[in-house]
Amino acid sequence: MKFLKYIAAGMVAIAGLASCSDSFLDTEYTEYLDEESAGEAAGKNPDVFLNGMWSWMVTYGQGSSNHDDFGYMCSLHATDMMGQDICMGASHWFNYDYQLDNRMFNYRRTLAHWINYYTMIAKANEVISLYPEGGETVDQKGLLGQAKAIRGLAYLHLIQLYQFPTDASGNINATAPGVPLMYTAADGKTEEEIAAAKGRNTVADILAQIEKDLEEAVQNLEAGYTRPSKNYIDASVANGILARYYLLSQQWEKAAAAANKARSGYTLMDANESGLYDGFVTVNNVEWMWGFAHTTETQTTYASFFSMISNLAPGYAGMGLAPRLVDAKLYSQIPDTDARKKWFNGPDGDKSQPTEAAQLPYANVKFGHLSDWTDNYMYMRASEMVLIEAEAYAHLNQGAKAAEVLKVLMSKRQPDWNKASVTVEDVYLQRRIELWGEGFAFYDLKRLNKGIDRNYEGSNHLPGYKLVVEPQDVRWTYQLPQRELQENKLISEDEQNP
Repeated sequence: MKFLKYIAAGMVAIAGLASCSDSFLDTEYTEYLDEESAGEAAGKNPDVFLNGMWSWMVTYGQGSSNHDDFGYMCSLHATDMMGQDICMGASHWFNYDYQLDNRMFNYRRTLAHWINYYTMIAKANEVISLYPEGGETVDQKGLLGQAKAIRGLAYLHLIQLYQFPTDASGNINATAPGVPLMYTAADGKTEEEIAAAKGRNTVADILAQIEKDLEEAVQNLEAGYTRPSKNYIDASVANGILARYYLLSQQWEKAAAAANKARSGYTLMDANESGLYDGFVTVNNVEWMWGFAHTTETQTTYASFFSMISNLAPGYAGMGLAPRLVDAKLYSQIPDTDARKKWFNGPDGDKSQPTEAAQLPYANVKFGHLSDWTDNYMYMRASEMVLIEAEAYAHLNQGAKAAEVLKVLMSKRQPDWNKASVTVEDVYLQRRIELWGEGFAFYDLKRLNKGIDRNYEGSNHLPGYKLVVEPQDVRWTYQLPQRELQENKLISEDEQNP
């Protein structure tokens, strides 16, 4: 129903946010602690802040009470639905995202993205403010490093959601208006600088802050920090986020180096091992670098990623209300010798699958299900780092080196693959296959200046959703939320995105 797209007055619950003078992003943070209480809490248990962060990232109903609002993975899935490679089997939750018609200032999606990432920034700033001189002990540096990694990650998403980071020529869109920067005194900023940064900073300003945060995150986390579990960020994960940033900012040599460093020590799943077909439900998978291990207390059942993506789970997809299928054209580009082809049914479907949704033609069975809904959320894995490294070398016109790196992955997926040289397009195809459904499609389309064409002969996209959307189309960029324009005196109505 169309009204689901709009923000109903009095019905939106802004979890953890309190409106202030300039912007509703001026928030009281996780536990509403003052500086003295926060410092005391950190001294007793630094993990109180990180646990609050990880919990926020999986919280259901951040900006509404609807089932298409469940945190970080929700944001990734909503943007994934805007691309070429996922088809909906029926119109249901996320149908407006699938239609690229969920971007306007008064729609729920843009507010949900905004709340999600700016609350991550607020929670990170809570930690950063504790250490104006930087952390002293290994644990303090570990806490500070993770906070800076999260803040950098949040801005990395925001600048791509609310602007074109590259222009029509493929160059960095440096002078275009970006998003607000939320600083603390610990960032070495004056009160005047902190206040002024709450307007629309340029893309170049945002990229510079991302780079600073992520490079400092790596430095802090490489000082000896060891994480207790994959719920936490360590140096490998921080390098992985940094590699994503370098890829976006077209710093190819640095992207390759950071990705290589990030994946060091990880083993890729083998085509002959169960890991490739374990349903992507467990952080214990050898190549998962970072994720969230759900418990029965944190899982959100129907309002969850697996409810939406898994045709094998008894959620919205698996019940047949909104099955998730692979694009037929992409499926046709996967060789029969590629082990990943088994992640999807062919055009005839598969009657041996346990649910009607999973039996459909082109249904994905990549994502599985645990009976108690504690399916783990995956945020990063080593295969992505191989793909970043390979793509970076391809951008540098080092096709042979790119092929050498890509073969690290392909030897585990398609043993007969043996290209001597690859292009950026070759690597991009492998990204589309390998990372299908994991939240990268929208960001890849924007940074590579691509459009989509779902209206080809034999398309299995739903009628009414067989869109052709060109690069730089206004539909690729969200408008700023209405509430921010109403409450932020530093952003005027005429600064709104088209």
